[in-house]
Amino acid sequence: MSLKHNLLRKKPIPSLTGGEVRSALKKQLGVMDLIVLGVGSIVGTGIFVLTGVTAATHAGPGLILSFLLAGLVCAFCALCYAEFASTVPVAGSAYTYSYSAFGEGLAWLMGWDLLLEYGFASALVSSSWSGYVQSILSGFNIHLPVAITSAFNPAKGTYVDVPAIAIALLITWIVSRGAKESTRLNTIMVYLKIAVIVLFIGVGVFYVKPDNWTPFLPFGIEGVMTGAAIAFLAYIGFDVIATAAEEVKQPQKSLPVAILGSLLIVAILYIAVTAVLTGLVPYHLLNVKDPVAFALLYIEQDWMSYFISLGALAGLTTVLMGVLFGQSRLLYALGRDGLLPKRMSSVNPKTKSPVFSTWVSGICIAALAGFVPLGNLADLASIGTLFAFITVSLGIIVLRKTHPNLKRTFRVPLVPWLPLIATLSCLYLLTTLQRVTWIGFIVWIGLGIIIYAVYGYRHSSLRQDAASDES
Repeated sequence: MSLKHNLLRKKPIPSLTGGEVRSALKKQLGVMDLIVLGVGSIVGTGIFVLTGVTAATHAGPGLILSFLLAGLVCAFCALCYAEFASTVPVAGSAYTYSYSAFGEGLAWLMGWDLLLEYGFASALVSSSWSGYVQSILSGFNIHLPVAITSAFNPAKGTYVDVPAIAIALLITWIVSRGAKESTRLNTIMVYLKIAVIVLFIGVGVFYVKPDNWTPFLPFGIEGVMTGAAIAFLAYIGFDVIATAAEEVKQPQKSLPVAILGSLLIVAILYIAVTAVLTGLVPYHLLNVKDPVAFALLYIEQDWMSYFISLGALAGLTTVLMGVLFGQSRLLYALGRDGLLPKRMSSVNPKTKSPVFSTWVSGICIAALAGFVPLGNLADLASIGTLFAFITVSLGIIVLRKTHPNLKRTFRVPLVPWLPLIATLSCLYLLTTLQRVTWIGFIVWIGLGIIIYAVYGYRHSSLRQDAASDES
């Protein structure tokens, strides 16, 4: 059988939506579990850090419009995810969708791309969590030995980031105990995070000075667009919901509601926080690491700083939990399809969760966060996400053509125009990334091609099934 035939071999959609796929994962998640997972995966450093820096350096008070535009564009991508989730409710998210729309070759590259996204995103969050905890400890005059406070950098006397490793392994243990168990803790943390954000909005709105919103567009419309490009990345995380498809009680109905619902909640929070923040403090003073806490100090509401610290820490923890959950389910799907060792798809008989793939994910993330200075490579998480969004958006157009009569409990309106807008928007954002990011991405994809050629191509479940049928 030709190489081209195998690369383009698609996973039959009827088997994905019917009864042929026997999942070993336990169906136990409802709509609210998924919404909490989505909000927990999205709201983190973006709302506690990105708002201030972007307002001060790019958009000013016009960042309100930036978040509105970014949320709108992200909604187009979310609509595409929602249709796929209602049509192909199987673990793997964009990887599985690509398998059904484009074939095995592109599906593998998408799965490999998502491993990059989830891995670097988790490592970055672990590092941020470490920095925030160390900052809180320093407020109590507690200082860790310099050598264990950051990743390997002999010039600064640092060799390993122990707190980052510790939080990555702790969250791995929690996620490995099962979807329902991990979502319980995630729910508590998300509610704490949202309560802190609502508290900031509720208190801050009484101190807003409308004069701080003038000029509203100090950097012009170009600044608003640049701000939108940055703000778009703050919405990333809703795609994690799709990876939980096989653990959802009614996936065709619950997944679209959760994806769009979590995005709507986050958009409202982002816009409200930005409006209050720029109303409290002149925008040019917000170029700080902790703009929300800084704003409270600016209006002499010091008593709230402790709650903000708790909210920020909870935010980082839930993001890490959500992204690690998504990566472990992706490894499970890749292992089940034979593109990675079958051990990745093994499931604990007691917890009904992919414990092995969860620990593989967690150990890799801990190693990245603990030893590797990520620096500019942080953007690799963004480039992986943008390529996933593009693939899913184009996949909607392809499936509408190839499977027009396929049952869809949710449909993207105005196809092909909305998916095309989503695609073009993501392509524009790709042009804003640095050269070193593209080099790192190309190297990663090259490594993925080698792994597929050496292992995945020969061990593909679809290829082996076809060979058995022919014999």
